Amino acid sequence: MALSDAKAGKRNEEGIFAVVGILKQRFGERFQTGESFRAQHAHTTTYIPAQLPDGVLFAEMADDVKTAVKVCGEYKVPVIGFGTGSSLEGQVNAPSGGISIDFSRMNRVLEVNAEDLDCTVEPGITREELNVYLRDTGLFFPIDPGANASIGGMASTRASGTNAVRYGTMKDNVLSVTAVTANGKEIRTARRARKSSAGYDLTRLFVGAEGTLGMLTSVTLRLQGIPQKIAGGACSFPTIKAACDAVIMTIQMGIPVARIELLDDVQMRACNAYSGLSYAESPTLFLEFHGSDESVELQSAQFAEIAAECGGGDFLWTANAEERNKLWKARHDAYWACRALAPGLAALSTDVCVPISRLADCVAETQADIQEHGLLAPIVGHAGDGNFHVLLLFDDKTAEGVAVAENFVVRLNQRALAMDGTCTGEHGIGQGKMRFLEQELGGAVDLMRQVKQALDPDNIFNPGKIFHLV
Repeated sequence: MALSDAKAGKRNEEGIFAVVGILKQRFGERFQTGESFRAQHAHTTTYIPAQLPDGVLFAEMADDVKTAVKVCGEYKVPVIGFGTGSSLEGQVNAPSGGISIDFSRMNRVLEVNAEDLDCTVEPGITREELNVYLRDTGLFFPIDPGANASIGGMASTRASGTNAVRYGTMKDNVLSVTAVTANGKEIRTARRARKSSAGYDLTRLFVGAEGTLGMLTSVTLRLQGIPQKIAGGACSFPTIKAACDAVIMTIQMGIPVARIELLDDVQMRACNAYSGLSYAESPTLFLEFHGSDESVELQSAQFAEIAAECGGGDFLWTANAEERNKLWKARHDAYWACRALAPGLAALSTDVCVPISRLADCVAETQADIQEHGLLAPIVGHAGDGNFHVLLLFDDKTAEGVAVAENFVVRLNQRALAMDGTCTGEHGIGQGKMRFLEQELGGAVDLMRQVKQALDPDNIFNPGKIFHLV
């Protein structure tokens, strides 16, 4: 990561002036240019500087998006999608100015096909809103990135989260999207069939594109049945390696764990203090099992045996919803718990993902790096798929402090790549990880540039993200 990767782009002042005037006339109060509105639609989650758009359109239907894209395309003005703003790598910044399309008012459930276990939603609905809507159907949408993100944003960043070990990531759970392309027309990438051999897989081209190829206007999702029983709990271990070994054995034995999260000793200290827990301040696994009464009890017993074999403590599990919710709320509040460790410092949340057999090595080497350089950086991970996060707390008010943070991120990503891993398991590339994408995929990035230029020849969709065209 480097601030230089978040550089400002060339502004089309004449085109921006024209587009702002046209959209203001067309949409009235639904198009805002005040600084407070624009600041709310730029990046604020990490230390990457905010780069404000020139106007914000609060879209209410697909036709609004088509109109805005067509106007922006005509004048070659950037257009950036905005869901809830929870992305972590500068994806919503406007380095060349332009128009932010806020999808929060496009939050309707368009269709639920309970028999087929799928639904179609507008991109602005959040995952929590969707699951509240689905509750009476006996179905739920399982992808849980922690933040109450919008479905469109989750699709655009190929999000995953705590349930990914059992239910997969967004790429596994999006059946189809509709998207507005650079000519202002709306396309549908697939039908609702569970599989298809019809042409290119355009759905997965848009899923993970971070808004650089078009604006999503609907997403068709796979759903799951709400389990008969859910049980969860925690188990502490003497070392990170012991905890990771337990994860590896659990996965290799085929135990269908729904969630298996790794928290290091610093993260446990933070969670205990912030969320009022009383767990041992040592490496800990949070787990959850979904299924029938019998299967959940069997899975819990099997994991308890693995934990004991790896030197872990007692696996304290419960099916009590209130107790489980307290545990997982503490996990979801991990970011704020870490911030509370050092309120005067800035926070940089970064992630990598490695083959699960290398997870223990990568986490242990990262911990050694943190200790060697005297850093404060709790670790939490979606251990079941080899993905972990580091929240580095650092002084962002000095060049030296920023350099320390950036150098750590470089070492972390190079370590993961050396283990045949990836520079990001779920945060995406955005502005912050462009250089690591080049290191990870080499010449394949040139092919991505060709796809981008073919679908978006004037580079209006979220420019300055994933890679620079030149």
